[in-house]
Amino acid sequence: MPLLLYSMAAGAVAFFGYSAYHGSRGIVAKREYKIKIAKLGQDLAALQAERGDWERRINLMRADSLDLDILEERSRLILNSSHKNDVILILNDKP
Repeated sequence: MPLLLYSMAAGAVAFFGYSAYHGSRGIVAKREYKIKIAKLGQDLAALQAERGDWERRINLMRADSLDLDILEERSRLILNSSHKNDVILILNDKP
């Protein structure tokens, strides 16, 4: 009888020990969560930087701070067009 009690106690200790290490809330899972948290923190920082860039761009487009020269330059660049009075210099990059 005592041997059965000892073996059951050893089995319970082994089960809880295995669960504490490999379980869904064990040591391995905690390590994986820390890695995931670090990656998500990096993603968050990148997204916050991108949002700040977009907010800066949007603020430049407000009527009270709109620079018409920059707007015209960007629109011509995007549309790939020029005004009839523009002087265009074509530079050869290769020697």
